[in-house]
Amino acid sequence: MSHAAIIGGGFGGIAAALRLRAKGYDVTLFDRCSRLGGRAQVFERDGFRYDAGPTVITAPFLFEELFDLFGKNIRDYVDIVPLNIWYRFRYPDGDSFDYGGTVNDTLREIRRISPEDEASYLSLLKESRRIYEVGYEQLADQPFHSFTEMAKITPQMLNLGVRRSVWDLVSSHLKHDKLRQAFSVQPLLVGGNPFDTTCIYNLIHFLERAHGVHFAMGGTGALVDAFSRLLLEQGIQIRLGETVTRLHSENANITSVELASGECVDCDLVVSNVDPAHLYQNMLPSTEVDRSAKVKAKFAKKSMGLFVLFFGTDTTYPEVEHHTIWLGPRYKALLNDIFNRKVLADDFSLYLHRPTATDPSFAPKGCDSFYALVPVPNLQGDVDWETQGSILRDRVVTALQETMLPNLKDHLVHDFWMTPEDFAHDYLSPAGAGFSIAPSFTQSAWFRFHNKAEGPDNLYLVGAGTHPGAGLPGVVSSAKVLDKLVGPPAEKSRGFHHLQAAE
Repeated sequence: MSHAAIIGGGFGGIAAALRLRAKGYDVTLFDRCSRLGGRAQVFERDGFRYDAGPTVITAPFLFEELFDLFGKNIRDYVDIVPLNIWYRFRYPDGDSFDYGGTVNDTLREIRRISPEDEASYLSLLKESRRIYEVGYEQLADQPFHSFTEMAKITPQMLNLGVRRSVWDLVSSHLKHDKLRQAFSVQPLLVGGNPFDTTCIYNLIHFLERAHGVHFAMGGTGALVDAFSRLLLEQGIQIRLGETVTRLHSENANITSVELASGECVDCDLVVSNVDPAHLYQNMLPSTEVDRSAKVKAKFAKKSMGLFVLFFGTDTTYPEVEHHTIWLGPRYKALLNDIFNRKVLADDFSLYLHRPTATDPSFAPKGCDSFYALVPVPNLQGDVDWETQGSILRDRVVTALQETMLPNLKDHLVHDFWMTPEDFAHDYLSPAGAGFSIAPSFTQSAWFRFHNKAEGPDNLYLVGAGTHPGAGLPGVVSSAKVLDKLVGPPAEKSRGFHHLQAAE
């Protein structure tokens, strides 16, 4: 049986492993972490649990499809529940905007803030649906390693006005600044600046509206555990705590992967869920990498970095929703500091996750579990995180105490944090970027790292840096692209295996 090696156990790697197993490959999945999930790690402290990675599920059907491949029902493995309020936006003046539920629920909230924008929201929703129907339904699982494929869809893209930013699109419909901010933050969920990200990512707005926002009981870690069980049931070998350092090739085909221990594992096909820039700059000889990949690896604009503060409290804050987007006093100027100037400003915005609002098992009885995620410059900025980490921690705690979490400092049980330096070390993320490369127009579809490697013939890429992009729907969809690139297992010959791929 032909052997496929999957490098990286994030959701893209997990999905790729399952899809190739369903095709009949013998599959081994390698990951450097102590558990699967990639950035979706789980921390346990003093009876509190913290999801370290993604916490929002917007397309549960993508996960259901992977279980369906083997005649399994995801509900027998994990309980995924819908949320009524998807996000609560909290503004500097103390006002808030609850987004979620039905369209009428959203219109009621809009009417309270800006009655004149009620009809405008419906026009935005209509345009978002049009973008979704093309950008997601038609293109998310299509390969774009050939410029011919890009040329075919260029007229559609131009018709959608994809050179506009998400901010430009939203502002062409909505007039009130609070609503403009609320409906333009989605690119930040996939590592992009709303003022630079192509408006095709406004499809996230309709994706949420079409399928809702969900949460896996037990957290994203419980979803990873469900997939781990499925992987093992299907005979997929999982090797944790194993870092693949190098790929060896012969005649433009990868023949083995080398581990940090020096062990080499033979394979016929490799799927990389590693950041593409790290893959091309560190894991392959330069002579095996196409010029296009070298240029992107060196010059592609990275996403922002992330500072993530985890903390538990010995009291509960029932007024705080599951997901809160806490907006600071500046919007465009702050994003410019983060993405372009790459300086750590005195002010900030953040996303506050309170899973105990939905699942009390995340904390001891009478307690709450939180994490606050702050967009910050990646490591291309000159930030000394050894000193700035504790300073930013204090500022975040003070800001939350003064606005949403009264007497927080008196109720903290513990806290700890991650910085872009941790992302670089733990996940081999170049520049400590939180979401690989940014989702600008010139870094999307064919311009993004290709799913069919720009290098060896039997190397494929999935994950945040590839098409269609970051976020759970994006990385899981990147593995769907493999169905159009990888054929059934080939017969073995001449001492090693050759892949029959549908180009």
